Amino acid sequence: MAAENLPGTVLENLFSYLDINDLRNCSLVCKSWYKYLNDEDNDVWRLHCVRKLAEEALKSDILSNCPTYKAKLRAFYHAWNPNDCSRNIYIKPNGFTLHRNPVAQSTDGCRGKLGFKQGRHCWEVVWEGPLGTIAVIGLTTKNANLQCHGYSELLGTDDQSWGWNLVDNHLLHNGDSQGNFPLLNNAPKYQVGERIRVILDCDDNTLAFEKNYEFLGVAFRGLPNDTQLYPSVSAVYGNTEVTMVYLGQPLDG
Repeated sequence: MAAENLPGTVLENLFSYLDINDLRNCSLVCKSWYKYLNDEDNDVWRLHCVRKLAEEALKSDILSNCPTYKAKLRAFYHAWNPNDCSRNIYIKPNGFTLHRNPVAQSTDGCRGKLGFKQGRHCWEVVWEGPLGTIAVIGLTTKNANLQCHGYSELLGTDDQSWGWNLVDNHLLHNGDSQGNFPLLNNAPKYQVGERIRVILDCDDNTLAFEKNYEFLGVAFRGLPNDTQLYPSVSAVYGNTEVTMVYLGQPLDG
């Protein structure tokens, strides 16, 4: 029987044994396989979600903005990297939330698993504990430090990182303040639990932010296009927690 004529039940069983890279290759075999795998909510993606994602993440509202099983799986592969963070940070069992241990005189950061140098990307960050005096979200390259002694913004203190400090609404890069953000008179400060969307446009080399679905504007321009840029945060408050969920390509408008 030709590959394109295999019934759905056979394809489901076959694809359930393959990893993500193999599934990507399978989608190129024929139109029938492409159509089957392009259904982001079928049982193949559901089975992969069940195997990879913690039950807590699937049953909670963490992934409420990822409407399909494939979108949830994509978010998992872009989540915080437990092997690329300060020693004072660990990733909770749900796979999407970092926890900063209560360590004095330390600033601690974490990067996402995957970086970007092409296309447009969007992810959501929610600070779920006290901010303290410093709570920064933004981008880093692989060369940026993720821990330093004392209390510092960390993100934005060198030429390898760009950060927005939610506590004082200052933008930082290369150790210098890049001004206030957003550009509003008496801009409201971030409140714990508010949703921040980070929008990276690698084609236009810009980084922008939304808060609670309101577009705040472009924060950084002239980002490098020759290196991977990673979702990142830095924190100083003990026991604070930050959740990050990758959403994919941003919707215009």
